[in-house]
Amino acid sequence: MCRSSVFPTSSDRVRRLLRLSPALVLAGLTAACSSGAAPTTYDLSAPTSRIRGAAGVQLLVNEPAALQALSTQQIIVKDASGAITFLNGGQWADNLPRLIQTKLINTFENASQLRGVSRPSSGAVGDVQLVSELRRFEVATPDNQAVVEIAVKIVNDATGRILFGRIFRGQAPVAAIDAPNAARALDEALSGVMLDVVRWVSASPLPRREEPNQNGNQPPA
Repeated sequence: MCRSSVFPTSSDRVRRLLRLSPALVLAGLTAACSSGAAPTTYDLSAPTSRIRGAAGVQLLVNEPAALQALSTQQIIVKDASGAITFLNGGQWADNLPRLIQTKLINTFENASQLRGVSRPSSGAVGDVQLVSELRRFEVATPDNQAVVEIAVKIVNDATGRILFGRIFRGQAPVAAIDAPNAARALDEALSGVMLDVVRWVSASPLPRREEPNQNGNQPPA
């Protein structure tokens, strides 16, 4: 028995789609993906204060290590079970670990008496390095709290020896679970953490490299 239909079957539609120009297919997909509104981009602050100590020390600030879920521009929400979702309508101004590295450097420049602070990739010679791991940077539900947790180590740049280590935590209430309120609360929590890091580093007894004299030789012991 023969079967006919005035409507094309699914296989007919697939064959017709495959005969289309790849450029036309790509254009259609691009149009579909770009139909949504672009997310709002949020920056983080670099607080200013007056923190004494560690004058004359040169510090290199590494980019924080982080799990893949945190190595993103997305704003994270985590519930009590540990499930992660991303907030629609907002994103960070850069990859989160790189953005936090920049803001931590800025905070040291704004608040400390360090002789200098920069990235290891700058080529500057440091007395110590700040090595860190970003452990949490999320809105925690159902408590609706912005939670920031960073583990930080001070490393002797000349020997590679870990001198000190500490875990820093900060929290701030989130008025509503949306991108503007989440970004504002996470920024507040991070600002407190970064100032605590600057205070801790500034109060720590830090080594200094011997500086060459005017003839380019190391001074005698």
